[in-house]
Amino acid sequence: MKPYIYLRGLRHVDLSVFCVDEGQKAYWDSIFGTWVPYSSGQQVKRSVMDSINDLLRVDPSPVTFVFDINNKKNLGEGEVLSLCDPRYWDQLLGGWMKASKGGKERTLKRRSPFSISAMRPLHPLLGGRFTEDITFDRSNKPELHKVIVRNAAGQPMSEDEIEKVLQETDRSLYRKWIPENKRATGLFVYDIAIDLRTLFAVSVNQLEPELTKDTIEELKNNGWIMTKNVFGECLVMPKDEREKVIPAIARALIQWKISSNQSRTFSLMETLAVAISDNANQLAGAIRAKLIDEGDKPKAKPIIDEHAGADVFVTLPCAGYVITESESADALEQAEQKLISMLLAYDYENQ
Repeated sequence: MKPYIYLRGLRHVDLSVFCVDEGQKAYWDSIFGTWVPYSSGQQVKRSVMDSINDLLRVDPSPVTFVFDINNKKNLGEGEVLSLCDPRYWDQLLGGWMKASKGGKERTLKRRSPFSISAMRPLHPLLGGRFTEDITFDRSNKPELHKVIVRNAAGQPMSEDEIEKVLQETDRSLYRKWIPENKRATGLFVYDIAIDLRTLFAVSVNQLEPELTKDTIEELKNNGWIMTKNVFGECLVMPKDEREKVIPAIARALIQWKISSNQSRTFSLMETLAVAISDNANQLAGAIRAKLIDEGDKPKAKPIIDEHAGADVFVTLPCAGYVITESESADALEQAEQKLISMLLAYDYENQ
């Protein structure tokens, strides 16, 4: 079996917000001359890790935040220190970095076995960003709420002074205008590559360490198996523990959700199709877009191709956006089972 699994997911995003930066992150597409909204790979990864922890009903690994106070007694940013312990699922699957200030301790670093792309439109012409004005309005019951107006010196004004100011304006003091809120909409894709060689394996090399010697001994005592992969000697998680987390990994990679930043702009972000393969190029052909010439401006048409080499799973909502005859109610469950079978089939102990 090949050491990589590739997955592409197609989702519909409706009037939503993710990866907030002045409302909604976007990049300029120089080919089609348009701003394209996106969610960073880091946010997708965080959402996947949260889903795995939720499915397994475990807490995330604790993190230590370090701050420094300088000579002027100002609080400055310091390091963020991880436990570097693969017995926490989000550490094993998400990777870690521990680099202490001053260089007096060895830096510990593990790369995540998941390589995750940004979630971006399937094609620049199949996604967009728009703005809207919203309000924080409490004008219906003004007697319940308090208003403070400060003068140029920063001092609170009296009611008589406030009333005098209001005589010269039509402004409401119980309503805050929040202009130019950016929203994302369209058909979005994300890609994930899973490195099976390091998925459940941690290196014991002390020249470029992932673990301390004490942690290595603790893992051995907990049944982790000493073996070797392409990167050198390593410890592999016991089979019974792997089989416990593999179904959660499969479900989280397909059914993760971005829950942050959506309190007032919730979108189902329903999955329309999933493609799985051990060949990354097959994903690009299975879920793609095609330019069509209709008049002065080009248009893009989404395409689901089940003959491009990848295993493709199409959900019922997909038929509303892509012409297809193979949609099914249990498509995501089938995709999960395909992922589970591929994850179970790899020989982690004898690579």
